[in-house]
Order: sequence, then structure tokens, then C-alpha cells
Amino acid sequence: MDDHASPRRDGLEQKPLEQASALPAEFYSGAAWHRFDSDHLLAPGWQAVAPASALAAPGDHIVRELGGKPVVIVRKPDGALAGYFNICRHRAGPLALCDGKGAKRLRCAYHGWIYDLDGRLKVAPEMQDAADFDHREIALWPIDVREWQGMVFTSAGNGPDFDAVIGDIGARLDPYRLGGMRHHSSRVYTVESNWKVYADNYLEGYHVPVLHPGLNALIDYRDYRIELFDWGSIQVSPVSGDTGPYAKGEALYVFLFPNTMLNILPGRMQTNRIVADGPDRCRVEFDFYYTPGNEARAAEDDAFSDSVQEEDRLICQHVQKALETGVYEPGRYCPAQETALWQWHNYLRGIYAQAG
Repeated sequence: MDDHASPRRDGLEQKPLEQASALPAEFYSGAAWHRFDSDHLLAPGWQAVAPASALAAPGDHIVRELGGKPVVIVRKPDGALAGYFNICRHRAGPLALCDGKGAKRLRCAYHGWIYDLDGRLKVAPEMQDAADFDHREIALWPIDVREWQGMVFTSAGNGPDFDAVIGDIGARLDPYRLGGMRHHSSRVYTVESNWKVYADNYLEGYHVPVLHPGLNALIDYRDYRIELFDWGSIQVSPVSGDTGPYAKGEALYVFLFPNTMLNILPGRMQTNRIVADGPDRCRVEFDFYYTPGNEARAAEDDAFSDSVQEEDRLICQHVQKALETGVYEPGRYCPAQETALWQWHNYLRGIYAQAG
């Protein structure tokens, strides 16, 4: 880290919720902290990148970025999933340029080196005159991949163990039978804010009565509660009404460190992944899932979700501008509604404190 990215120690002390203030503004801007987050939080962090149905058959593959690092995930002939950095071992060309179906092998788009779906180099054109070159000794750099409840999770670094991240949260979600839901559609939202501003906004319901009048009319804010777990949290609220976008039941807003969210509603689920595209911009990848027979709600869900996201997008962009003014000093947490935010900031504080 350069001098401009050295942490301000007085902002990284972990205090009890009732005494603590939010994360300092400096961590939400600048190229140095963006690179730190990409390398130490986003690349190694387990995150939901696609529905398993996108990789249903051997050779099906998807291309994504983890902390700015290009990766490709593929279904192998034996049915297992594998992931690799989308980087040829020759001169760093891409092995796949977009999602695809039924590939027999991965062929570099630059010089045509060919790898099997286990990542082993099979063909290297015109390399016969290279001394001591043995294609059998060359393989793609692997990344970690796990399939859980119909979703594909990946990690490209030395982050926490997948089972530790899912852990008790997974057990808490077992009754909702997420694996029985079917992927329906996807959306991507662009937000001109640091990725952590969007995560902060997700992690508290304190803003709902003010920012989201339509959503506030459907949930019971008085019974809003927060459950903390290792590496994540769940915000739970009763929802009312037999018609409209939220059927009667419970809404669960699940956060999985560092950048995955699961919005679980009666008969459906939305997954969100925040992708950091720069110090002051990010995109949020949405995937919509339904239990069989509930797809009829899709159009109404999409319209309602879009209106809520527009409200979140605009407030996050205002917050980002304010954080960059040099005027803002961290405010105190609301103990009743910002417990999950406080926990998330403490994870960040612990990591940032080691970055000096």
C-alpha cells in the first residue's frame, strides 16, 4: 500500500455498538483502496456468480470477474464444476470471451493454445522448436468453485473457507428449500458509488421508512429484526398482503461476506452480487429465482424491484459524493437498526488495520 492508503488507526478501533461510529470516508474512495479491496476482499471472497442451471451440461461455461480478475467456470464431462483464471499460460490471452454451451475444450483467442476442461494444455501450435517445452507440464491456474442450493459460488484467492462462510446461515435457510427454485431471469444495475456504499445501504433497514415508501407499506418495520452469524447476517421482516409484489409471509435479506446478498421472499428469491468497477462505481448483478408455479409474479416483481433499486441507486450516488467532500465525519450507529452494518464494518476494520 502507498502512503495515501495507510489506514487511519483512530477509525479502525472496534468498539461496542452503542459507542461506535461508522467507517471513515477515506475507505470509500481512491485507486489504492479500490485495488486493496479487489485483491484482499473481492477476489478471495466467496460469491454467487451464476445459477447452476447456466452450467447444466458438460462444456457449458461462464466468464466473470472476481475483484477485477478474469475467470472462467466450466462443467466438466464428469459433471463436476471447475474454475480457472481466464488467462492463457502463453501470453495471457482469454480462453473464453463470453458464456457458452457444450465446449469440448478451451481455446485461447490470442494464439490458439488449447486446454481440456480439466485445465491441462493439450495443443500448443508451432512450439516444437522451443527447448525443454513439454505441454504435459502446463495447466491453467485454478480457482475454487462450489455449488450450493442451485447457485455457483467461486473464490479466487486465500479467503475464508466456504463452509465457514455458509455455516450457520445455510442451516438457518434450510427450511426455505432454495435449491428447489428455478432461475428465471437476470438484471444488472450500474451505480456511481463505491461498492461498499451499496453494501452499507443493503445492511440496514433504518432507511426503509424514509427512502422506500412503497416497500415500507408492505413490510412490518415494527417487527424488523436482525440476526448475526459468522461472515454474514440476516434481516427479517414480516410481509403482508395476498396480492402485490410481496405475498404474505416473511422477507429475509441475507448478506454473505463480502459482496453477495440473497433476498428471500415467499416463493421466490433474488440474488445480488456487487462488482467493483472503480473507486466510485459498481454494478449489481441480479438473478431472479422462483419455486415452480410462482413465475407468474415475475413481471410485477421486476417492476417493483426496479423501483426500489432506483431509489437505492440515487441515494448511494448522493452518499458517494458526500463522502468525497472532505466534510463528512463518521456518524454514530443506530443500535436498533444498524447492527449488521456495525458487524460488517468491524470485519473491514480488522482487515484494513493489517494493511499499513
